[in-house]
Amino acid sequence: MIDYKDGLFRLTTNSTSYWFRLTPFGHLEHIHYGPRLREQDPEGLALKRTAAIGSSVCYDSSDPNYCLDNLCLEWSGIGHGDYRHSPAELKMPDGTFSCDFIYRSHRIFSGYLPMEDLPTAYGDEEACQTLELKAEDKASSAVLTVYYTVYENVNVITRRAVLENFNPNPLVIRRLMSMMVDLPNRSFRMVTFDGGWIKEAHRHDRMLEYGIYVNSSTTGASSNRHNPGFLLAERNATEQHGYVYGFNLVYSGNHYGAVELSNHQLVRVQLGINPHCFEWTLNEGERFQTPEAIMTFSSDGYNGMSNNFHDFINNHIVRGDWKNKVRPVLLNNWEAHFFKFTQGKLLRLARRAKRLGVELFVLDDGWFGSRDSDNAGLGDYTVNKRKLPRGLAHFAKRIKRLGMDFGLWFEPEMVNPDSELFRAHPEYAVQIPNREPTLGRNQLVLDLCNAEVRDYIVSSVSGILDESDISYVKWDMNRHISDAFSPHLRNQGEFFHRYILGLYDVLDRIFTPRPHILLETCSSGGNRFDLGMLCFSPQIWASDNTDPIERLKIQGGLSYLYPLSTIGAHVSSAPHQQTLRDSPLSTRFNTASFGCLGYELDLKYLSSVQKSEIKSQIAFYKKHRKTFQFGRFYRLPGQKDNKVHWQCVDKPDASKSLAGFFQILSAASEGYDFLPLTGLEPNTRYSLSTRPQSLFIKQFGELIKHVLPIAPNPDGILMRTVNRYYCLTDCVEVYNGYGDMFIAGIRLNNQFMGSWYNDRTRLLGDFGSNLYLLERTP
Repeated sequence: MIDYKDGLFRLTTNSTSYWFRLTPFGHLEHIHYGPRLREQDPEGLALKRTAAIGSSVCYDSSDPNYCLDNLCLEWSGIGHGDYRHSPAELKMPDGTFSCDFIYRSHRIFSGYLPMEDLPTAYGDEEACQTLELKAEDKASSAVLTVYYTVYENVNVITRRAVLENFNPNPLVIRRLMSMMVDLPNRSFRMVTFDGGWIKEAHRHDRMLEYGIYVNSSTTGASSNRHNPGFLLAERNATEQHGYVYGFNLVYSGNHYGAVELSNHQLVRVQLGINPHCFEWTLNEGERFQTPEAIMTFSSDGYNGMSNNFHDFINNHIVRGDWKNKVRPVLLNNWEAHFFKFTQGKLLRLARRAKRLGVELFVLDDGWFGSRDSDNAGLGDYTVNKRKLPRGLAHFAKRIKRLGMDFGLWFEPEMVNPDSELFRAHPEYAVQIPNREPTLGRNQLVLDLCNAEVRDYIVSSVSGILDESDISYVKWDMNRHISDAFSPHLRNQGEFFHRYILGLYDVLDRIFTPRPHILLETCSSGGNRFDLGMLCFSPQIWASDNTDPIERLKIQGGLSYLYPLSTIGAHVSSAPHQQTLRDSPLSTRFNTASFGCLGYELDLKYLSSVQKSEIKSQIAFYKKHRKTFQFGRFYRLPGQKDNKVHWQCVDKPDASKSLAGFFQILSAASEGYDFLPLTGLEPNTRYSLSTRPQSLFIKQFGELIKHVLPIAPNPDGILMRTVNRYYCLTDCVEVYNGYGDMFIAGIRLNNQFMGSWYNDRTRLLGDFGSNLYLLERTP
């Protein structure tokens, strides 16, 4: 995986090579990151220095063409002629900002090196190998240690940095990135995943031009505004072809990713903690370690890159009992009740859920203290006996007796001013002395820089978990951080990072001793969807928006960076509560099945045909959820902008596949649709069939009068009654053939084209969809 010879470092995975070498002056010159190369002389790949470049600063008079500003580097300092953004902005002990880290030594060892306070990827000695490389700024005696860990089988390399001060005088860190690399420009586009509440992780592309592009967060969390993961791709890269680089960060706080295109077509990539409001002082003998950055590359387009990430996360980020374990189908009571529930209402909902095949019942917000609205109660952990007269433990037993596991919602990082905790300990909240604190959702943030606060959270949550039979926890965080201040810090520039270190400490102390609990983190939806959280929670709630058409953008965006096994996805009511869109029940399921399936609606309002439909949905998902959650996922090319195609393929033998065909809006007299599949064995025989789904009578509207002897009012009581008790089965198609035929693309039956309908007509309309099951046959 890693070897060193004659000044050249070669880091090799199954499909990629990452090469860099020592220059005559001790800098680390990047040579190649891309397809795997055989052992050979690297000179053909290196940038040439055969002519002087005007306006450049020469590093050393012995080589007038050696100018740092024009080199591809692995790390760069300040003050020696490289005017691109440096990964390190350090106020040195002599008061200057000049730094020049020169190679001192290295060692190569099997396995990985865990960090003290930060989560990292992990692997055994056979799965990964690490390069530890030390460089020194001789003027200040500061030592920089850069770690590269190579995960051979998943084509991922991780990087991080550690800075130590050996000078008697303090050194101040204003910026210290986890990684930096310079790449030659290949007409790159930068792809980021941005948005906000109920519109997370939308994909945005921009061509690189001269200047700096920044992807960052300043909210105190990784944020729904800009996910820490981003991509660099060749201009013409597609889902299946072309060079694509992926970058991400194992961190849940303020992040900073920057891509800079120089005037000589060199692309500098950096990733790490956001320098916004950040300052960290190192006294003699102290060290600072950055979060771990993740890099991957594929020449097989966006799908190849994202499947590297998926394999890496499932095998080297997610850990514990839920690693590579299928997730249960859950029902969350939030959208059924909000805060207005009683034990009787909950049990009636749970019984209905059990009859439909649900495996896990989750009680959301409102079970504690005076929590009848979002104005009060956060921070308190006494069970509301008016809602649960015999307590949580008794209620959990009632759920278990129904044959389901029990899950519970918490928001431990927050406090309402109207709470017993705040009245007793106002100093626990994040607020600046002598200033009125700002509220978000009627709440303040607890100061996780304070060890006493962390102990309170650990003790309170652990007590609830140990008193009741709880199998699942939803951990929420419903506001950004403001008024950043802690009296427990010597330097307020440490606040945001110390907060995240405190959060990791709390999560570790609660959940490491309880590995059986499935933790799903949440932050007003996907406000903290990152690799740091995934080191503790095997799945994350992707968005408070469960509208299936919006979820195509949200889950589709997240799929570039994260596997479907980590994406919480629910079926809710229609019209949808955030968009007012009235989407078919089938599409709500079809979208949610590409993730960790749950339901979040009041089941008592379902008609008999809707109950039957949901029961069949859950049974189908259970049968195939391993493929949905852990199969190889592909975003397939669509014919038009109004079509989305997804596919999951069983690993490792492609014996089964599931494909989704989604139509955003219909068009008059729709053209012919085809479904091109991928990831199959060309010489293997398969059978493909449509998953049967209900076709509700109301979809036909006034057309129904053409087949009846009467002309009923489509909105009248007769038709509403028929719609509750009777439905048709949508068109089912069956095809048999070899994998190469399905890869070429199946031509599907016609959609309804305005003048004729029979049982072979696909009736999609606006927001319609189908799932297709493909299985290997003898």
